[in-house]
Amino acid sequence: MPAHLLRNLEEVCHLNPSGKKSDGHPPVRHRAHRLAQRGRIFRQRPAVGGDFDDFGTALLQRRVQLFVRLPVALHEYPLAGERHVLERHEHFVGGERLADPDVEAVYIPLPNHLHVPWSIRAAEAGKHVLCEKPFALSSVQAGRMVDAARRSGVFLMEAIWSRFLPAYRALVDVVRSGRIGDPLLVEADFGFRRELDPEHRLFRLDLGGGGLLDLGIYPIQLSSLLLGPIEHVAAEGILGATGVDEQVAAVLRHAGGTLGVVKAALRVGMTCTARVSGTAGAIAIPALMHCPNSITVMSADGVEDIDGSYEGNGLRFEIEEVHRCLAVGRRESDVMPLDESIALASTLDAIRAQIGLVFPGE
Repeated sequence: MPAHLLRNLEEVCHLNPSGKKSDGHPPVRHRAHRLAQRGRIFRQRPAVGGDFDDFGTALLQRRVQLFVRLPVALHEYPLAGERHVLERHEHFVGGERLADPDVEAVYIPLPNHLHVPWSIRAAEAGKHVLCEKPFALSSVQAGRMVDAARRSGVFLMEAIWSRFLPAYRALVDVVRSGRIGDPLLVEADFGFRRELDPEHRLFRLDLGGGGLLDLGIYPIQLSSLLLGPIEHVAAEGILGATGVDEQVAAVLRHAGGTLGVVKAALRVGMTCTARVSGTAGAIAIPALMHCPNSITVMSADGVEDIDGSYEGNGLRFEIEEVHRCLAVGRRESDVMPLDESIALASTLDAIRAQIGLVFPGE
């Protein structure tokens, strides 16, 4: 059994671990839409529906008084265009709020290229930070974020919410138990068909767009979670008219002779499923693989479906992890450690280098 799977996950995310979703479907994923300040929650309405009551409640439950939400994309927020929002981001999170002694922590869901400057600025202001994935556009940038947090003595975590969901906790428990033997292969893909829109953030190179960083991070982090450090990458990809990757596939070789096969896309629909194969069985993760309702374990004992459903959209589980860590004085999560975030960024660097994806300023 890989040593990194022996991390203690039992104490993580205590809220409703066996709760049921009201509609029986995977949650709609928007980047967080609430601002919680001193006991009040202010809503930035998205273009489509989504229940964020559990997210806001989780923010307010314990030590986090203020989490900042910024609208980030024209087509997600019809009342505020992207250019207007980016010009006004100082108004939302700058100066006064970061200097406010009542603000303990800041959530950074900005466009990808703004994760680094605002995370560093928050850390240097003495605020704990939960930063959306992808952590940064490169491993060098990720290292700067981590250095700033450690130098300032504040908490920092990449918001890969999948890791804190009930189905993912069950997944790690099953692999750790040895029910499928030694895991040797992870296969996962995440992609959808979106019409080309040069103004949408996913198609904008200057905003760190593309399928790899926004979607590919989910299959890659799953492979890292279950198989450990990634030692080598072989990748191919298709860059579109705007310069971002529209399709990408990679084979990841992990330490110990195991493999991950991952795919991501903006212009073609994929199964959005995953499979973990071991020496004595396998685990199937249904769509959507980054927020599944269940997993199916196939072993010598037969086939077992393990329920992983929950109420709401599931974003509260990563917030609970922030609360848990702050409550015991931790400055990083053992479920989503900072060194792994840097390592994931290095893997993304290697894939980008092989497919020719270069961001402005590099």
